[in-house]
Amino acid sequence: MFLQIKEKIEDQIVNDQLLEGEQVPSTTQLSSFYKINHITVLKGINLLVESGLIFKKRGVGMFVAEGAKEQLLRTRKNAFADDYVVPMVQEADKLGLSTEDLFEIITQVKERDAHES
Repeated sequence: MFLQIKEKIEDQIVNDQLLEGEQVPSTTQLSSFYKINHITVLKGINLLVESGLIFKKRGVGMFVAEGAKEQLLRTRKNAFADDYVVPMVQEADKLGLSTEDLFEIITQVKERDAHES
């Protein structure tokens, strides 16, 4: 559950719901909102502090660090490439698909999804 708290706050940073320099909800607020133990929330928060995405001001609260969004986007892009693009390219190679074929397939999927939205 603490990983879900971490990911929820990361998503809020990426989606500009929490901006750099803004105060993050307190562990009390988060534990009350999600109806979970504050220790669980604290574990998630501490992971964010350790990664440099948020920082604590003693007696004031926790805040989104400068560069947090950029750091998250970079990390997520790398993970996306490793988790999805590399296996896709490997499978495309097995099927004899060219780079142009891949671009065409991706374009078709994006267009289809845009029409369905």
